[in-house]
Amino acid sequence: MSAHNFGDFQNLVYAEAVQGKTSRYPFDCQSIERKASEALPAWVYRYVSAAAGDGRTQRANIAAYSHYGIVPRMMVSPPERDLSIDLFGKHLPSPIFMCRIGLVGLCAPDFQGDVAAAQASAATGVPFTLSTFSQAPMEEVIKHAGDTPNFYQLYLPADRELAASLINRAESSGYAGLVVTVDSWTLGFRPHDLEIGNFPQFRGYCMQNYYSDENFTKHLAKPPQEDQAAALAYYTKIFANPLSWEDLRWIRTQTDLPIAVKGIQQPDDARLAIDNGADVIYCTNHGGRQANSGISTLQLLPGVVKAAGSTPVMFDSGVRDATDVVIALALGATAVGIGRPYAYALSYGGAESLTHFLKSFLAEFDLCLAVCGFKDIAALKEAGCEPALH
Repeated sequence: MSAHNFGDFQNLVYAEAVQGKTSRYPFDCQSIERKASEALPAWVYRYVSAAAGDGRTQRANIAAYSHYGIVPRMMVSPPERDLSIDLFGKHLPSPIFMCRIGLVGLCAPDFQGDVAAAQASAATGVPFTLSTFSQAPMEEVIKHAGDTPNFYQLYLPADRELAASLINRAESSGYAGLVVTVDSWTLGFRPHDLEIGNFPQFRGYCMQNYYSDENFTKHLAKPPQEDQAAALAYYTKIFANPLSWEDLRWIRTQTDLPIAVKGIQQPDDARLAIDNGADVIYCTNHGGRQANSGISTLQLLPGVVKAAGSTPVMFDSGVRDATDVVIALALGATAVGIGRPYAYALSYGGAESLTHFLKSFLAEFDLCLAVCGFKDIAALKEAGCEPALH
């Protein structure tokens, strides 16, 4: 088989088992999450796993994939598969990427999960999206990404000087695209975190992109490390920033990077985003962590794809294994993001365990297409998917 087939990874696993070497790390999502629940500090696991409200939107996201299925074709077995796509002006080996997760920096054993994720990105070719909330400054993180394009996610602060600086830093340090989150200008209502007052940023975690920026620190009398209360008071002042389409137009004037607008769920919003400067539409409901609307992003995806026309559509929410990616692609997504599962995979072995997880995920994705008779993403999209009867 071709060295370009991601499914070859499982052959290596079986071959090593014959030599008496079995995997140190699990392969299925349930085992990965269970292992993470044991490895992570309780407050970190609680933050990553929590959802808005009663969790109905998070549950809807996960359940939605079971309502669709792929119809395999036989006797057209593709010995070699091309899973590559084009996104942000880059040619990527697969349509899979790692979503931004604001606390992923705390998900590795050494509390440097952003760096570990970039290292796993370099090892697998799966792009990593660095959050504005990170344990290491963006310039340090991208040094570890190798040749794999990484993306930078922006929470737009009310301070325009700081916003311009964050955007400029992302561009000058080599990120391939800017992901602008528009569904989180204020926090969703998360009872499980409220119960224990669990917002780690208020304790100074994952704030290094702010603390390393002179446009943030110039508003403080002392360095953030010496007066955490003052630093967080200024952060609180600029974070809850109601957004408008004018803000997107302003961002467009600040950078030559391609821009993805993250949080789009309604077709008219997709069209407005494109009209106001978006190069990519990012369809997501924040994994059920913001508005507890009760409707899955997957259900809304086809309408957004249709409205986007020729504009690429990134997608996440509820993805738990590679067959979920297959469904989302068949419904029109250009690229599909993994969220909580990769954060969990970081927890028990850092970059090494995350690399294992991503290689496994890519192998499952590749082999699903192979067994179903699809040689590339275009063939999958042409076939589409069918409603699954229950």
